[in-house]
Amino acid sequence: MKKLLVPMFFSLFALLNCSIFVTFARTNLNLTTDEESLLAFKSRITSDPFNILARNWSTMNGASFCFWVGVSCGRRNKRITALDLHGWNLEGTIAPHLGNLTFLRSLDLGSNSFTGRVPEELSGAIPKQVVNLTRLKFLDIGQNKMTGEIPSELGNLKLEILSFSSNGLSGSIPVSIFNISTLTDLGLSFNYFGGQLPRNMGISLPNLEFLALSTNNLSGAIPSTINNASMLAIISMENNSFTGEVPNFSNLRHLEWLLLGGNNLTGGNPNQELGFIYSLANCPHLEMMDISSNQFNAILPTSLGNLSESLWFFRAIDCYFKGPIPPTIGNLTGLKSIHLNINELTGLIPKTIGELTQIEELFLGHNRLEGHIPTELCRLSRLSELHLSGNMLNGTIPTCLGDLKSLRRVYLDSNRLTSVVPDLWNIAGLLELNLSTNFLSGNISSEFSNLKSLMYLDFSRNQFSGDIPINIGSLQSLENLSFAHNNLQGSIPKSTGDLRGLVYLDLSHNIISGYIPKSLESLMFLSYINLSYNRLEGEIPNGGRFSNFTAQSFTRNYALCGVVRLQVPPCHIEGVDKSSSKYVSFIKYILAPIVIVILAVSLSIWLLRRRKANKKQNRVETSSIISWRRISYHELRQATDNFSEGNIIGRGSFGSVYKGTLSDGLIIAVKVFNLQLERAIKSFEVECEVMSTIRHKNLVRVVSCCSNIDFKALVLEYMPNGSLEKWLYSSNTSLDLLQRLNIAIDVALALEYLHHGIPSPIIHCDLKPSNILIDQDMIAHVGDFGISKLFGEGEAFHHTITLATIGYMAPEYGSEGKVSTSCDIYSYGMTLLELFTSKKPTDDMFTEEMSLKDWVSEALQENIVTEIAADGLLVQENRHFWAKEQCVSSIFDLAMKCLAISPQERINMIEIVVTLKKIKSSFLASTR
Repeated sequence: MKKLLVPMFFSLFALLNCSIFVTFARTNLNLTTDEESLLAFKSRITSDPFNILARNWSTMNGASFCFWVGVSCGRRNKRITALDLHGWNLEGTIAPHLGNLTFLRSLDLGSNSFTGRVPEELSGAIPKQVVNLTRLKFLDIGQNKMTGEIPSELGNLKLEILSFSSNGLSGSIPVSIFNISTLTDLGLSFNYFGGQLPRNMGISLPNLEFLALSTNNLSGAIPSTINNASMLAIISMENNSFTGEVPNFSNLRHLEWLLLGGNNLTGGNPNQELGFIYSLANCPHLEMMDISSNQFNAILPTSLGNLSESLWFFRAIDCYFKGPIPPTIGNLTGLKSIHLNINELTGLIPKTIGELTQIEELFLGHNRLEGHIPTELCRLSRLSELHLSGNMLNGTIPTCLGDLKSLRRVYLDSNRLTSVVPDLWNIAGLLELNLSTNFLSGNISSEFSNLKSLMYLDFSRNQFSGDIPINIGSLQSLENLSFAHNNLQGSIPKSTGDLRGLVYLDLSHNIISGYIPKSLESLMFLSYINLSYNRLEGEIPNGGRFSNFTAQSFTRNYALCGVVRLQVPPCHIEGVDKSSSKYVSFIKYILAPIVIVILAVSLSIWLLRRRKANKKQNRVETSSIISWRRISYHELRQATDNFSEGNIIGRGSFGSVYKGTLSDGLIIAVKVFNLQLERAIKSFEVECEVMSTIRHKNLVRVVSCCSNIDFKALVLEYMPNGSLEKWLYSSNTSLDLLQRLNIAIDVALALEYLHHGIPSPIIHCDLKPSNILIDQDMIAHVGDFGISKLFGEGEAFHHTITLATIGYMAPEYGSEGKVSTSCDIYSYGMTLLELFTSKKPTDDMFTEEMSLKDWVSEALQENIVTEIAADGLLVQENRHFWAKEQCVSSIFDLAMKCLAISPQERINMIEIVVTLKKIKSSFLASTR
């Protein structure tokens, strides 16, 4: 028996060895195939801007491809299971060799710039290749430049996530895609897909949660079988050509977003209640609903009030809705934004809207609503946008609207409102106010000068009388002003020339008399002016922007004169005999110089007196501010728990900052200077001198100073949200586009004040995100004036040996020690780039050959700002993507004007503030 077993044993041993050898050889062959597939993919890449593939995908260092960046392998067989190249900005075509990665379960090539067709090897007609990719679960090639059609063979895979969004794909969506029962996410938005959806599309999709088909060319009806895909949470079918009625959604109990705007959907029988609204009562998690720009031709049903309490956004603009707004709308207590404008709604504004205490945006404009504006609106303490334009509302404007301090935009124009304007002048944050085309009367209150943030003011086509308030020039943010078609009289105030950002001015069709102020020539952004049909006289200014205006701007006045092109008589000196050359010579060569000398002497004396008065006033203000609160060293020790490490909230070059709480509960920040450092004492003295003489809402406020031989500290207001640097780089915080834009404006306003708002300019010298602090309302404040420079009258620059932070320093500051307001402009421009890219100028990716400025400049030239913007800032699937992209591009353009190499070529802070406000206004207008 043993003799028989021995040869059997050796035979089995040989067979086993053979099997091991074959398996080993096959494994090595498969591993070689995976590596070759990656290298073939790399060979098709024409642009690798971050050098990720160039540095990491190489066989030279002997490392396994499983350790290459973006590659994941199985633990046992070492075969590639996932390939994640998302957002690397790669350009080129997708190599078909990826079809050889037979163990691939996840493929993410999104947010790159791949071109060409989807490779057939990923799902082509070769059955073998399809079988080889049956493990693939995740396929994302979104946000590229792919063209052609989707291969129908993709339907044979067991995909869970499929995204081809934001490409150039066309043709019909293969029916097989809607038969992938394992799908949870299907993203095909922003392409050119046409044709109709299959009637049974929802039957084979029991796991589908996310369906995005928006912005294509799809047509036909939305299949009623979509109601069978019971796990759906997001439905996005906006901006297509779908027709017919909206189907029943009663089975979609997980539905959160329903986006059907921009189609040709109808409501069934005309002038009947919109049926599908009833079915949405079964969707308890519904949060967003947009059905705008359809042709429902229906009535909003009372069942609208049965929708989810979670609903916070309801948009139904331009839907041909008729009849009244159902009073049951007051049941939707979670609503924050309602858009029912541009419809044919009738009746009264329901008083139940006062129950919507969370509402922030109320758009009911351009309907046929009538009756009074209900006082119940005054209960909406969070209301920011009130749009009731273009209705038939009558009566008075409720006085209590002045109590809504959250209001930012009020549009009540084109109604039948009467009486006087109520007290809206204490709404400090009001940005836009339009009361035009009503029957309002009375004088225009001079108290509207309190509206320091106001950008748009239109009182035209009413019955206002009296004078234009002389303090109108205090509205420093104003861009658009119209008092046209009223009964205003008196003269145009000279202070109108102080509206530095004014773009549009219309005072036509009034009874205004007197001269056109020469001060208007200083309005560098003025592009439209209309002073026609008044009683103006004298010379029409010809400097500044007036050289661009035509005769139509000044027609039908009493006695205007000026240049020939304005079609008015030439101006002449009254009472002078032009034929008397001796008299003219006397005036020109003798009298005029004498007058000039007298004026010059008088002006010099006045300036000297004013300078002394300013210095005296500054001393008084300094004393009052510093002594506003006296805080002893002992109090500071108690407030900071003896300056414990646990209370440190920041460290700087010259010391540490502690959080403290005074005995009366006031929370403070205590900046303690390290007196071991010689420059720290100088820094303390500079900060005391600078911060005690200035006060602005966007500067960190000094509560007190504490100084003795062994201790020096500044007591500052506490900023609970920390520095801008923390918000840009902490994983626990994030800023959206509007927040970043508001911060940019806050910082610009602070610098505008320092450079232009005080008698002697102050240069910050070290502006950067770590020196920008955020308060509890997300308002930015500039702090840390430790190396700042105070300029005397007439001084344009200083020389210094103190250097600011590398990366933010202007070239002339670093090379010559030359400090001027232009240095702050450069630092601000660099801060702008960092704010919107979340990249430090000292980031490792930047070198002498490619700086942060160069990186952004190239992106602007190539029109690819989406690739450099901070993560999450520009997402193509976002409904306001194009507006956001334009906003960010404008910001980067502005930053480039701040970063000019020559100081003389840089824009100034006044122009920066005006430009930023225009960018914000344009952005908000395009996202309504």
